[in-house]
Amino acid sequence: MDKVRYYDIRCVNGDTTSIQIENGSVENAGSSYYGKALIRVLGENGWGYCCVSPFDMDDAKAKEAAIEKAARSARRATVKADIADVPYGTPRSWNASAKEQAERPLEEKAADLLLLEKAARIDEIAATSARYAEQYQTVYFEDCNGYEAESSVCRTLFTVSSVAVRGADMQMNYEQEAVVGPLRITDYIKKGELCSKTAVDLLSASAVPGGKMPAVLDPAIGGVFAHEAVGHASEGDQIRDGVSVLGDKLGMQVGSKLVTIIDDPSMHGYGYEPFDAEGVAAGPVELIKNGVVNKFMHSRETLAAVGLDTGDAGHARAEPGMNPLVRMSNTYIKEGDASYEEILETCRNGVLLIGSRGGQVDPGRGVFQFNAKYGYVIENGETAQMLRDVSLSGDILSVLHNIALCGKERRMSSGMCGKGQAVPVSDGAPHVYLTEATVGGAGND
Repeated sequence: MDKVRYYDIRCVNGDTTSIQIENGSVENAGSSYYGKALIRVLGENGWGYCCVSPFDMDDAKAKEAAIEKAARSARRATVKADIADVPYGTPRSWNASAKEQAERPLEEKAADLLLLEKAARIDEIAATSARYAEQYQTVYFEDCNGYEAESSVCRTLFTVSSVAVRGADMQMNYEQEAVVGPLRITDYIKKGELCSKTAVDLLSASAVPGGKMPAVLDPAIGGVFAHEAVGHASEGDQIRDGVSVLGDKLGMQVGSKLVTIIDDPSMHGYGYEPFDAEGVAAGPVELIKNGVVNKFMHSRETLAAVGLDTGDAGHARAEPGMNPLVRMSNTYIKEGDASYEEILETCRNGVLLIGSRGGQVDPGRGVFQFNAKYGYVIENGETAQMLRDVSLSGDILSVLHNIALCGKERRMSSGMCGKGQAVPVSDGAPHVYLTEATVGGAGND
């Protein structure tokens, strides 16, 4: 066998149930199974990989053959790699059992989803849709040192969407809920109607004039800022490759002392992982602490490359059968001590941004642009007319310095993060007051 410095095996098996509703009709519903194992070998120079599907962790001959194949692949590696020697830690276990949910017939789940979608069918709504996804995933991990770990996690998600039409004007809205563990759709029927009422209200909303002004971010778009603008810039591969605006600022003040941003894989959120794709259990990591760049998120490889004193391993994540990448999990801005009313009063005149429709970020240049679902004018410390087509843009460091108040209550939103592979994540924040923000909209020049 070729020289092997280290190897590990990550085997992932799972069942997924999905249901799609379009305008009152079940378009598709069904379940599928997946099972893949990735065998990694660190050879004399770098990594070699072997993906096997299906894979029996108890089959010694299959293991040996896969390791040998990965070792041959490692011989051709052109990128030098090392891994840091870190403790695996003790995984924090949450009760994510969903036995009752798993045993419910598919027909019952589809009927529940139809009720959610039906609630969204109100006046001036031209189209509705709803989606449900349920995943049960078991991960088995072992390495050449005899370490073994196993986890089982259930994730459940639904989304309801509405399109409102009035004459030539059309507006869309969506509502989503995603949890670790079981979820009953019937507990969220009101979200269908809320989704559509907001879409209809947007038909009468005003366009915001673009420019610099005070702004309040709600927990959803505040969480997007934490994830997209700060989280990605704190990932160890971005630091190693020199493409992060935070890369040379470890220990430096980059924002208001009110700002602490945390990533926590052990938290009972949608991004929960008992241990990462390298078998390492991780807890909360303060990326920004009181405005200071405190730590970066790492895999064992990036920790070895960047330096043991730059952060923590435990942040390698991967799709089944894929090589691990440094990824976030549950990322959020820590709560402050301001009430919502105090934040509006302090802002006095500005805009309130609500929700997220995505956006773009360049972690290397440190600039971003996010689209809110909608917003409100803030006049004399109170919310006034509704706004649509509103966005937030700027550079990461300026926004961090402009945070003047953080609310007492934090909320989390859930979804999937890309970066070449899709993994479940959540992000959140309290309400956050920015003394100055670049707000864009249809009124922009």
